[in-house]
Amino acid sequence: MTGKKVAFGTKPSNKPAATATAEEWVKNREEGTDEPTKRLTLDIPESLHRAIKVSCAGRGTKMAEEIRVLLEAHYAQQ
Repeated sequence: MTGKKVAFGTKPSNKPAATATAEEWVKNREEGTDEPTKRLTLDIPESLHRAIKVSCAGRGTKMAEEIRVLLEAHYAQQ
């Protein structure tokens, strides 16, 4: 053997580069409000977490958005 190595390039693709897509998302994403946000961490029973997760997966929604809507509805009444 001569020790010669053959290098293969990347697989050709019609898809745009992932970094370009990610950059576009960051530039074009829309926020619901201009108000600053704060992170909230909750400790909930595993069974409740599972129930929320299953329900959201069935509707194709995100858990954070569902919980945000519930909190807004509850605190809008006050």
